[in-house]
Amino acid sequence: MQPMKIFPALASLLLTVLCTSALTAAAQNYPSKPIRMMVPAAPGGVTDIAARAIAPQMTELLGQPIIVDNRSGAGGVPGTDIVAKASADGYTLLAVFDSFISNPFVFGNAPYDTLRDFAPISLLIRGPQLLVVHPKLGIKSFNDLLAAAKARRAPFNFATAGAATSSRLSVELFKSTTQLDAMLIHYKGGGPALTDLVGGHVDAMIASAGLVLSQVKSGRLTVLAVTSRERSALVPGVPALSEFVPRFEALSWVGVLAPAGTPRPVVARLNEVLRQAVAQQDARERFAQQGYEIVGSTPEQFGAWLKSESDKWGKIIRERGITAE
Repeated sequence: MQPMKIFPALASLLLTVLCTSALTAAAQNYPSKPIRMMVPAAPGGVTDIAARAIAPQMTELLGQPIIVDNRSGAGGVPGTDIVAKASADGYTLLAVFDSFISNPFVFGNAPYDTLRDFAPISLLIRGPQLLVVHPKLGIKSFNDLLAAAKARRAPFNFATAGAATSSRLSVELFKSTTQLDAMLIHYKGGGPALTDLVGGHVDAMIASAGLVLSQVKSGRLTVLAVTSRERSALVPGVPALSEFVPRFEALSWVGVLAPAGTPRPVVARLNEVLRQAVAQQDARERFAQQGYEIVGSTPEQFGAWLKSESDKWGKIIRERGITAE
């Protein structure tokens, strides 16, 4: 009977060889039709800008059209769920902003798992946020802000782009690490929040550099710090918050994923193309204008980044009882 045990082993080996051959063939023939890149946000945001900036280069490199599909609403959860449930064949991709990680914690009932239901392809770009205040406050530095907060009876009003956004989470992290008394005012988007801040209706905001940098350069806002670990060339001479609050970091970023189970050769091909597309000179210049640096990570590096960000922001959201309301 002993020789009969050989057959299951041979069958398993044969199955492995056949699967490997099938995956290799799929990668060699990929893509054979247009690819849809889902952007779970309205046109005009940083995720949409990034997707449309790299789509032409991807189209040229892959030989198939990249169709950017915007599906906004409910914090991007519905659009994200479409990709989570799509066929894992490389023809449906997902471009995401940093709220991708926080949404399941904030909304509480997301129909997908950010770490289990997606295959990371590449972290494309990453950039700091800026802590800015209205000039009427007369505050010129981070220490001035803390001193003024202790001296005044009412808390500072911090605008956010919405209750479930990264700008809100950055302020929550800021409050928890500095003990600053701040009242959060949630807007429906970064644009309305910025308009009220420039108009002097609110006091401060932590927002992506791309959103507020032009207002800083024009003198309509005063920047006190950047939220990256190191100082940024975007605002020379401005300190990093980590200089006052050890290890403080809150970054804006954009990455691309596929449904979990997408064949590794296809993921590898997409990663190669995305890294080439994001490194093109016109794309680099466009992202630099928005305050972002090129990353172009490997799938493994992006997966580790997502896990780290999930652990970090999940803890903050739970501890502070943050919801989308």
